[in-house]
Amino acid sequence: MAAISRDEVAHLARLARIEMTDAELDHLASEMDLILESVSRVQGVAGADIPPTSHAIAMQNVMRPDVVVPSLTPEEALSGAPAREEDRFKVPQILGEE
Repeated sequence: MAAISRDEVAHLARLARIEMTDAELDHLASEMDLILESVSRVQGVAGADIPPTSHAIAMQNVMRPDVVVPSLTPEEALSGAPAREEDRFKVPQILGEE
């Protein structure tokens, strides 16, 4: 695999609006080259007979079914509220907006 150049790293930094020193660009170019080499090795190991996965073990949805059950009436829900207005809890205003 071709090594990523310092100029390519500088271009990526400009696109991301990240200011980098010359030393940082040199260091990051070598680091990115190592990362790309590692990814290349992993891609070489994964054969066509291995399906792509997002998890090492099989995952399944564990959500319960949505079941409608009776709930409190507004009167019951607000029975212990210190203040209420139009079947809602009334709280002090904190943002100064209407």
